[in-house]
Amino acid sequence: MKLNELKPATGSTHHEKRIGRGQGSGFGGTSTRGHKGAKSRSGYSTKIGFEGGQMPLQRRVPKFGFKNVNRVEYKGVNLEVIQRLVDKNGWSVIEPENLVQAGIVNKNDLVKILGNGAISAKVEVKAHAFSKSAEAAIEAAQGTVVKL
Repeated sequence: MKLNELKPATGSTHHEKRIGRGQGSGFGGTSTRGHKGAKSRSGYSTKIGFEGGQMPLQRRVPKFGFKNVNRVEYKGVNLEVIQRLVDKNGWSVIEPENLVQAGIVNKNDLVKILGNGAISAKVEVKAHAFSKSAEAAIEAAQGTVVKL
C-alpha cells in the first residue's frame, strides 16, 4: 500500500453543507438568509400564533363566559344501562371497573348514576356520585348504594 492509494472509508466523507464559512464554500455572505430583517438575525424565532404583525386570531375572536377550573366532570350512567348489564352478565355488584370492562366509561372517568329508566334487580351499585332519583330507585329494588 502506498500513500497515493489511501482512500477514506466508504460513507465517511459525506458532510452537510456548512453554512456561513466564507465565500469559498458557496454559502458565505448572507449564509442563505437573504438580506436584513428579523429572520436574518441569529436567535430569531416567532411566537406561536404570530401572523406577521396582523392582529392574531386568538386576539380577534371575542371571549365570553366563565370556565371554572375546579369543576368536577362526571360520566353519567342511567339505571336502564345498569339493568341491561345485570340482565346480560348476571352481575350482582356494579362498580366502575365493570363499566370500563363493558366499554361504557373510560378507566379515569368519575361515574355518576342517573335515574333515567327503571331497575328491578337487587344489585349493589358502587359509583362516585348518585342522583337522588337513582339512589331512591336502587334502594326501592332492595339494592344498595355505595359512594366511592
